[in-house]
Amino acid sequence: MSNRTRSILKVAAVILVLLTLVMQFHWVLIPAINPYKYWIVVLAFGLLLVSSK
Repeated sequence: MSNRTRSILKVAAVILVLLTLVMQFHWVLIPAINPYKYWIVVLAFGLLLVSSK
């Protein structure tokens, strides 16, 4: 896996976690994915694990 791909995966993971944090603080409400906040964080953690060396 190239460094560029690793960087993209890490940025995607950070964006997913920030999205769930913003939704947790009720700054942005997206009702369709509100029940899946936990699984979004788990997915982001998985992305970080995949992108690590």
